[in-house]
Order: sequence, then structure tokens, then C-alpha cells
Amino acid sequence: MDSFDRSLLNIIQTEYPIVSRPYAVIGAQLGLTEAETLARVRRMQQKGIIRRIGANFQSRKLGWKSTLCAASVPDTRLDHFIAVVNEYPGVTHNYLRRHEYNVWFTYIGPSWERIAEDLATIRARTGVQVLNLPAEKVFKIQVNFRMNEEEGNDPDSEELSTQGS
Repeated sequence: MDSFDRSLLNIIQTEYPIVSRPYAVIGAQLGLTEAETLARVRRMQQKGIIRRIGANFQSRKLGWKSTLCAASVPDTRLDHFIAVVNEYPGVTHNYLRRHEYNVWFTYIGPSWERIAEDLATIRARTGVQVLNLPAEKVFKIQVNFRMNEEEGNDPDSEELSTQGS
């Protein structure tokens, strides 16, 4: 990645313009054309540097419910379980851990009943029990990965700022 890519990633993480042509606006900030900027984004997506570009909504303020889920999935069923879980649009994160409960994901749904129904369906389709762990207290953590070393980026650590919500 060059300095344009790093600056582009900084803008996308913190100042993504909500306009009809965001890459034209970002490109103007960087001294690039809209096409050059979009090509860089697509290249970084193809390389897996950018996994997702999208809005983060405060689901509670919209009346939706959110929960953390965990499952102990045998290695032989891992790919199937992950594929089934990832079919649900309410899954916002899905990751592996080195733990008895080796798959963790967050799930957002319109109601507790709908979440329970969907988790029961996942269990029925995969044969794997899913723990439903709704939060008792919610903490909002904002993580931005500063990409330019001159901005104080320490490659050996991540800076987290926390805000109670």
C-alpha cells in the first residue's frame, strides 16, 4: 500500500462522505480522480484489506435487539456451521477463537423472539447448540486503525477509545 491507500483507508474509517458520489469527494481530498479512488478501493477489497464498507447503526435506538452468541463446533462441522451462520443478515461479526467455544458471533434482530427462533433454526440445521448471551450492560467501543505512521500509528498496538452508551 502506498500513502494514497493509507490516507484513503483513514478517510473511509472516520469521515466517509454521505453523498451520491463519495469516491469523487474522497478523491478530491487526496488529489485523485473518482475512478482512481474507486479502483484503489476495489483493489483493496479484492486483496482482503477491506472486508466491508457500510454504516453502523445503533440497533437499540431503532428498537432492535442485539446479542453475543457462542458455539462449540467440532472441526469436522466448522465450515458448515460458519456458512449457515453467515447466511443470516443479522450476523454482524463471526470469528474463531482458541477456546472450548470456538465460534463467536453477534446477532441483531427485530425482537428477542425472532433472535431465539433464528438461533433455534441454526441449531436445527447444524446440530450445534448456540449460547445466547445478551449484554447486561452495553459499552460502545470505537476502533479506528490509523494507517499513516506520521499520525502516531504504533504497529504493535491498537488504540481503543471507549464510550459508555
